Amino acid sequence: MTATIQPGIQLHAEALGASAGRDRMRGRRVLVVGAGQRPGPDPDAVGNGRAIASLLAREGAAVACADKNLQSARDTAEAITAAGGSAAALSADIERAADVSRMFEQASECLGGLDGLVVNAGIIQGTPLDELTTEIWDLEYRVNVRGPMLCCQAALRVMPAGSSAVLISSIASIRSSARSPAYETSKAALNALARTVATAGEPKGIRCNVVAPGAIDTPLGRSEARRNPNRVSNFPFGRQGTAWEVAYATLFLLSNEASYVNSQVLLVDGGLVSGIFRPAAAAAPSLSHPR
Repeated sequence: MTATIQPGIQLHAEALGASAGRDRMRGRRVLVVGAGQRPGPDPDAVGNGRAIASLLAREGAAVACADKNLQSARDTAEAITAAGGSAAALSADIERAADVSRMFEQASECLGGLDGLVVNAGIIQGTPLDELTTEIWDLEYRVNVRGPMLCCQAALRVMPAGSSAVLISSIASIRSSARSPAYETSKAALNALARTVATAGEPKGIRCNVVAPGAIDTPLGRSEARRNPNRVSNFPFGRQGTAWEVAYATLFLLSNEASYVNSQVLLVDGGLVSGIFRPAAAAAPSLSHPR
């Protein structure tokens, strides 16, 4: 018997970003690196960084929204403040050590200190191994690994005991599905970096974990689905994940609820890496998100 895809029974209010806050981050001060969002044709598409920053603020945190694109960071911060939250916008290019230092100084000044960090920075150029150049390799490693390392290094210097950090990786770090070796190996290195940061932070009472999303209905994910309408037909639950689902996983790991969860990689992929998928013939539903 073939199951009919009914995404509505599994898309809860949290998955759509429609759930009220519960003060799970009350009093926390968090820097979200990559809190902006790439432009796209769908105004209701929400990126991971924007969803994470918005949810943390909804749950009571004061948030510093940092992005290479200052206007995009401002858009996120303004949406947060319009909803009654507390947020400031910063510009930083984490490829530059000086930018990272300045970003942490400004974030600490704006928020009165820092006890949380989320690094949601990364690029993928989709270059296969036989076409890979040293320039492409080095660029992806600078953004995907060195930049987060600089952020974590700075965070360990300024965050007090009881703080926490979350790095946003990808299931590509453990599953070679993107056919993009620079991206896949750099995200695997990011997972290893989190373990190193967790080890360094443990004597100070600072945790570090990883969220590894699968296919998510971000502006990029929606564009990919538009180019390939059959892309999500065999994904778990017959759909891509939502940025809000990534945000809730991040919220948990960052919060005191996860006080004894450390050096872990949490997959947000519906079970895809575990081999859960739907028959290719199943129809893929569309998703829409509130702004």
